[in-house]
Amino acid sequence: MVRVGNVELGDFPLLLAPMEDVSDPPFRFLCKEKGCDLMFTEFISVEGLIRDADKSVQKLDIYERERPIGIQIFGAELESMKKAAVIVEEAKPEILDINFGCPVKKVVCKMAGAGILQDIDKMVELTDAIVKSTNLPVTVKTRLGWDEHSMKIEEVAERLQDVGIKALSIHGRTRRQMYKGEADWTLIGKIKDNPRIQIPIFGNGDIDSPEKAVEYRERYGVDGIMIGRASIGNPWIFEQIKYFLKHGLILDPPSISERVEVVKRHLGHSIEWKGETLGVLEMRRHYTNYFKGLPHIKPFRTRLVTEAEPEVLFEILDEIADVFTEIAA
Repeated sequence: MVRVGNVELGDFPLLLAPMEDVSDPPFRFLCKEKGCDLMFTEFISVEGLIRDADKSVQKLDIYERERPIGIQIFGAELESMKKAAVIVEEAKPEILDINFGCPVKKVVCKMAGAGILQDIDKMVELTDAIVKSTNLPVTVKTRLGWDEHSMKIEEVAERLQDVGIKALSIHGRTRRQMYKGEADWTLIGKIKDNPRIQIPIFGNGDIDSPEKAVEYRERYGVDGIMIGRASIGNPWIFEQIKYFLKHGLILDPPSISERVEVVKRHLGHSIEWKGETLGVLEMRRHYTNYFKGLPHIKPFRTRLVTEAEPEVLFEILDEIADVFTEIAA
């Protein structure tokens, strides 16, 4: 049984990576339904949180159906991080997660996210302060290092464990790589083999199929796997991996009608949570992924990303189900 503090996650948990503008409550609900064991909010700026900025505060929204869940924060100022930890605890998640891995320039330039990989002492200092500021189990998500010449993740893992984190998620790329090239899990495996490391280690990067999930579990010995981009438009990946782990068989992909039904529910939850205008607008990034691989889908996709009326969008989705079910028959 894998535990993060007192949170039990099963024998080999599957985690949904925190993704800006993706892992919001509407999407998390679908992933949970499809077998995700632990999810995280979109990352939240501590500066926005302590200033009560609407966008940051809204990201604290969590629902009973999502539990267990972690709220993820990012920042670089010690006092702000401590104050934010108190605010997060009041929102009552199961876990507080610190983002030390985001490679985006506007985050990194403030020495937050993966930027702090340039100053490991400060990373440890911030983590220590947050652990002491909350009763929640604290976890960290990070990368191998700033670049190929400074991959200090083995040192980072030991030092963060020493100041009290309860789990570590590692993306198998450096900040310089961004999301390019192949993720290297070699160092993740070395950390799992380190007898000093007693906390769960979750691997992240390039897991896009049940077969790969099992291969990496066996090769690197991780306690669980965190899935990010491969889940976008594909919440089924969690149940597919679990089925393969249990039975050694590949589940059939979702039918067109199943895909459309999930998209309609996603759209409905998005409108319910964000309001009609923003809910419709922010769904547009998902349609390409949900209908990836369907021949001649482009005209329908164009209509989906230009239409503003929810009623019409639901009609277009029904039309997609009818047309492509007929083609498949």
